[in-house]
Amino acid sequence: MSNPSASLHSAAWRIRRYALRMGEVQGQGYIGQALGWADVLAVAYHHAMNLRPQEPEWEGRDRFLLSHGHYAIAHYAALIEAGVISESELDTYGSDDSRLPMSGMAAYTPGMEISGGSLGQGLVIGVGMALGLKQKRNPAFVYNSMSDGELDEGSTWEAAMSAAHHQLDNLICLVDVNNQQADGPSTKVLGFEPLADKWAAFGWHVQRVNGNDIAAVQAAFDAARALKDSKPRVILFDTLMGKGVPFLEQREKNHFIRVDPPEWQQALEILDQNQPAPYVEANAQGVAA
Repeated sequence: MSNPSASLHSAAWRIRRYALRMGEVQGQGYIGQALGWADVLAVAYHHAMNLRPQEPEWEGRDRFLLSHGHYAIAHYAALIEAGVISESELDTYGSDDSRLPMSGMAAYTPGMEISGGSLGQGLVIGVGMALGLKQKRNPAFVYNSMSDGELDEGSTWEAAMSAAHHQLDNLICLVDVNNQQADGPSTKVLGFEPLADKWAAFGWHVQRVNGNDIAAVQAAFDAARALKDSKPRVILFDTLMGKGVPFLEQREKNHFIRVDPPEWQQALEILDQNQPAPYVEANAQGVAA
């Protein structure tokens, strides 16, 4: 496995910082998920996906569906980092007339493909999109980002069965297995293991990796895109909610976090103390940027 570039670690660090800064605007939010999912988003937007940040509706783009709409704060951070949204909008998060509402809505935000939040719907939409792209002979991939709580939904498994039946090898499902949902630990609400075996039984190519190990995440994305068969692909990412901020990692209930005002700055200071080392990238002419 090749080592990920320093730029991916830096992108994940900035995504976490952007999410914390947005959370501070409202004093609360789905911060645990944003911190835990940042490494996956960094690899998706800075390594795997084919995008044109200044043309978010470019027909040749890979589609990223945020099925778990409450992860919008994480997705906005990734879109800011990718250059789709200006950092200047960060302080409007969740405010009146903002393009960054607390739950993701396609009508408001550039780069937001669907209005998520009714859990279990993203993969259904993804199946339709992937079918449509195949009909148009468009080689783009559809990525469906979803939570482990959505595995409780029957519509998820109906979509999974449909994707395999239609041989949607352009569909990649990304599952955040953080074992947390609104009513408590996901496995206690409704046990879903053995996850890998279940997806495989539904006809999918399955990988399961540590979602906070950027090298493993990068390799999983690469393998999913390079696979030469007719199966849809799923990557199960085991993540730690609150990753990077120990006092948030350790909270017993961190599905929706209310943070005391001094703690926002404390969280940012902890991230800054662990900032990745600066990196230098070469441009197309081989000259240091």
